Amino acid sequence: MKLVVGLGNPGPKYAGTRHNVGFDCIDYCAKQVGIELDQSKFKGVFGKGMINGEKVILLKPLTYMNLSGESVRPLMDYFNIDVEDVLIIYDDMDLPVGKIRLRQKGSAGGHNGIKSLIQHLGTPEFKRIRVGVDRPQNGESIVNYVLGTYRPEEREHVEQAIIHSSKAVEAWTTKTFLEVMNEFN
Repeated sequence: MKLVVGLGNPGPKYAGTRHNVGFDCIDYCAKQVGIELDQSKFKGVFGKGMINGEKVILLKPLTYMNLSGESVRPLMDYFNIDVEDVLIIYDDMDLPVGKIRLRQKGSAGGHNGIKSLIQHLGTPEFKRIRVGVDRPQNGESIVNYVLGTYRPEEREHVEQAIIHSSKAVEAWTTKTFLEVMNEFN
């Protein structure tokens, strides 16, 4: 069984913001593969289903970004999911808007959601899809930037990144993650 987690913040206030691109990826993937996010437990909302014959759970933690590990770890424990079968999708300011980068492990890079996951999972060695949101310009604060919405000219790039992320998730059910990295990076 594989677990795919999209990071974000709950509530309409955060919908469509840069920091919620992980949630957007999970929502899109769920629609594409016919998995309903109809269960609320483990401080998150999730759905179970099959993708290409592989059991998959799609999860959106509702703990707020900085506490994401508090949702992921209990779900992993309950369903006996090993860290090697976990994939995290999240926003990354070090990539241009709409660019995705797959990695098998890494540091938190200043991302508080990833810091929480490393703390709760006890390792930085989990698979990731980083979705580029770029950096703020003209002295805008990082917090205001990541909690802000996309500029109109960025929207198409973000939508393409969400589609590619979903395709990478689907590919991971039939290929090794290294093969998926080679295909989507």
